[in-house]
Amino acid sequence: MEFRYTLEDVKSLLPEGTRSAGACGSGVFSGMAPLEAAGPEDISFLNKAANRARLEKSGAGIVLLPEGCEVLPKPGQVYFWLPNPSLGLALIAEEVERKALPRPPGGVHPSAVVDALARVDSSAHIGPLCVIEAGAVVEADAIIGAQCFIGKGAHIGRNTRLFPQVTIAHECVVGADCLLHSGVRIGGDGFGYESGKEGHRKVPQIGRVVLEDRVEIGSNSTIDRARLTETRIGTGTKIDNLVQIGHNCVVGRHCLLCSGVGIAGSAKLGDFVTLAGQAGISGHIEIGSFSQVGGQAGLGKSLPPKSLVTGTPARAFTEQRRLEGMVRRLPELFQRFRDLENRLPKDISAK
Repeated sequence: MEFRYTLEDVKSLLPEGTRSAGACGSGVFSGMAPLEAAGPEDISFLNKAANRARLEKSGAGIVLLPEGCEVLPKPGQVYFWLPNPSLGLALIAEEVERKALPRPPGGVHPSAVVDALARVDSSAHIGPLCVIEAGAVVEADAIIGAQCFIGKGAHIGRNTRLFPQVTIAHECVVGADCLLHSGVRIGGDGFGYESGKEGHRKVPQIGRVVLEDRVEIGSNSTIDRARLTETRIGTGTKIDNLVQIGHNCVVGRHCLLCSGVGIAGSAKLGDFVTLAGQAGISGHIEIGSFSQVGGQAGLGKSLPPKSLVTGTPARAFTEQRRLEGMVRRLPELFQRFRDLENRLPKDISAK
């Protein structure tokens, strides 16, 4: 995204009282880049004082540093010290994004189809080719991108944004200040069948999905409606791209679900749970609050709070690492066994 900020502009976006040193060259900054790639008009950051050697080769005009990293800026550079430099850069990026993607005005695009029995606040923005069915509610300041579908009786909270081509199926609820990226599908049928000699009979899924406030969901992720009651995602939870959450699941507050995660039906996650990429969670189990499940782990049993597991089947992190170390040594151990076997008399080794 293009932008042009002066040094004073940057200062105004950082917390008041942020300490700085140095003098800039051009005085105009138009990009953000990693330290190694940054030039005199770029803003960059260093997150850990232990990595201060990376500063030596950096040509960044502005660098955000962690407090305690006492380094003198080179000529033409300005350093700012913050408790969390990455967060400081995010504050600047937020302003860049606001200017590059300004909030569209309220109103309904002429090509949108809004049922007469739907209720859309006048401050909400309804983009081209949207469909909003009877009984749906879109609250104030919501932004509904092009080609979105909001089903019968669905509810979209205040200041929530749906990027283009998001589906919110009938009776589902999206809270306030949520952000759903393109291709998200909320409220598809749960995977429910009764199997018999004649095949698989579909079990109607008559529940709903509820997203609490400040939930963010990445592109092409899906959350299935419950069979009878609701699938619920807690306040502040962040879900990456390509995540599948099955019917009747309950995901707690402020969880992090990384790309490729799959959660089978009726699983329950506590608060602040982290599931790393491609982790698979079996149905009808519970994961205690503040637990972490490693990438590509396969979890088939419940976990107490503050667990740290990885591997398939998932084991305690330290145990899994020891097992992996043993597996790496297997070729060597087999060769030692063969060598010992070859040293034995043939009549003994044959027995």
